[in-house]
Formats: sequence, C-alpha cells, structure tokens
Amino acid sequence: MNIPNILTMIRIVCIPLLVVIFYLPVDWAHWAAGLIFAAAGITDWFDGYLARKLDQSTPFGAFLDPVADKLMVAVALGLLIEVYNTPLMTLPALVIIGREIVISALREWMAEIGKRKSVAVSYIGKLKTTLQMIAIFALLAFAPESAFGLVGVVLLYLAAILTLWSMWKYLKAAWPEMSQSL
Repeated sequence: MNIPNILTMIRIVCIPLLVVIFYLPVDWAHWAAGLIFAAAGITDWFDGYLARKLDQSTPFGAFLDPVADKLMVAVALGLLIEVYNTPLMTLPALVIIGREIVISALREWMAEIGKRKSVAVSYIGKLKTTLQMIAIFALLAFAPESAFGLVGVVLLYLAAILTLWSMWKYLKAAWPEMSQSL
C-alpha cells in the first residue's frame, strides 16, 4: 500500500459518508456533502500527481482509481437525480453515467486485445471531468435555483455535451478494432 492507493481507498470510504451526510436532517447537510465531494475530487488529482511524482504507480492503483472516481460520481449524480426529481437533472446525469459504463467497457475490451492506448484519456475527457466535478459540487452544496446552483446546472449540461463528444471520439478511435470483430 502506498500513499496514492491510500488516497484512492479514502475516496471509496467517503462514498457512504457522502450519502449519509447528504440525507442528514440539518441545514448544513448538502453543503457538507458538497465539501466531501470536493475533497474527493482533490484527492483524485493529488493521488495521480503523487503516483507519477513519487513513481508509485501500481496495477492495483491503475485499476482502483478510475473505479473510485466512477463510483463517487455515479452516487453523487444518483443523489441529485433523486433529490431534485426533474428531467433537468436526470438527463445529463444519465448521459454521464451511461458514457462511463460504455467507455469503461470499451477500455477493458481494448486492453484485452492489446490496444488500450488508442482509447487513453484525452484532453476532452479531462475537461469533461473538471466541469463535471465542479458542477456536481455546486449542485450538491447549493439549491439549483441559487446562483451557484444555476452555474452547476449549466456546467452539468456542458459536461454532458463533452461526455457525448469524448465518447464519440473514443468510439471512433476504437472503430477499426471494433469493426474487425463484428
């Protein structure tokens, strides 16, 4: 166990904490849930940085880090879908969750055939993730009708658009391999 992997494990442990805090019957619950989500996003960046800087990348960390990220995002988006109960929140959230499932499966398949590098994380994917994290933080911490909440809604839609665009780019990059397997 190294520091980056410990940070990733902490993110996973924070998922049930996020849910419990979000549903607490206190005024500060959503704000605290937003802070937990933001802290998870920061540790995500930090564990990757440390893994590279300290040369502590491991196969376990390479597997667990994206799992932790996808779990945290999917749970947070699920909370937003449930609490706001509106197509406004449901549509972009399901686009983001669906894309994560498709691209995870695509990367797994491409790795299995030795072509994982052709679907490596791109700049668009990183931008999508950044917008998505800021949007989810804003929507967890603030009501969607507040100024910060409205910014969160706009950023969530921008993230959903980038989600579709990046998915298209990954599928396009993988198409030569996919078409040979049909």
